[in-house]
Amino acid sequence: MLQQVMTEPGRIVFRDEPVREPGKGEVLLKMMRIGVCGSDIHVWHGKHPFTSYPVTQGHEVSARVERLGEGVTGLRVGQKVTVEPQVVCGQCWPCRHGRYNLCQSLKVMGFQTTGMASEFFTVDASRVTPLPDSMSYDEGAMIEPLAVTVHAARRYGDLTGADAVVLGAGPIGILLAQTLKALGARRVMVTDICEGRLELAEACGADRVVNTAKTDLEEAITGFFGPDRADVIFDCAGCDTTINQAIHCARKGSTIILVAVFADMARADLAVLNDHELDLNTSMMYRHEDYLEAISLVESGRVRLRPLMTRHFAFRDYARAYRFIDENRMECMKVLIDLQEGDA
Repeated sequence: MLQQVMTEPGRIVFRDEPVREPGKGEVLLKMMRIGVCGSDIHVWHGKHPFTSYPVTQGHEVSARVERLGEGVTGLRVGQKVTVEPQVVCGQCWPCRHGRYNLCQSLKVMGFQTTGMASEFFTVDASRVTPLPDSMSYDEGAMIEPLAVTVHAARRYGDLTGADAVVLGAGPIGILLAQTLKALGARRVMVTDICEGRLELAEACGADRVVNTAKTDLEEAITGFFGPDRADVIFDCAGCDTTINQAIHCARKGSTIILVAVFADMARADLAVLNDHELDLNTSMMYRHEDYLEAISLVESGRVRLRPLMTRHFAFRDYARAYRFIDENRMECMKVLIDLQEGDA
């Protein structure tokens, strides 16, 4: 089988590797789609803080069950599935208390351990989540980023009637805006500096979009939400500009949730954060319940994924897909790698 390997930043090769038969409790998957994530781009540029080389990527995936190992139940050959890419110890304090996304020894497929960018992949059955037969492989590959936004939304708590701001109209930002609305938020504002992204955010249900290159964000927030501003601000852009926008525009005593991964050390105005008694919260990946909620949101039509699908590339064109993203960064949403043809 073919396996993708990034040997160093900006260089991808393909190797012919044997297919590993599933052992006890394992499943052999035929990989169908891989979504390219912003964190993958950090690896491509050598700027991911927790990845070394060589590395096989691929953590946003959909697949078909090819073979079942001994003792595997609840799955069937031919079934559509996705994979939760966390590898955890199960023994540390977070794991023992149900917060395995924070495992002290956490490894993520495609970053600290082998990812799924290969024609076949053998994985522990506990990491495999079934998809509805009606869901396409394209949509299945986007359940992982949607689970990120479900987890982030839940970090706030009960969203019923809440007013929220999402900074950054990339794939995660637009998915988060949809998720917030689906989980009960009253009004959601989305910001960016790209008109095309803002138009897409609005088409996907954002109540107000703001180009912060043209409009003062604080004025936009008070103009839309009123003097009480928003209850929560989510930073999905992850740069000094946006985290400081959040700090300076948040209502005193409200909440900021950092969703984005910072590629560089941040410089944030902690004096204002402290003076305004803001709760700076964070969100790290997801857990199984977030995957189940994400699948439900898509299946029920409350979240739409197809408007965010920008382009497909063949498996051997992995590097070309990355260059396309680099060359079209402002317009590009989700790029999908096709390991197999067809999307039935």
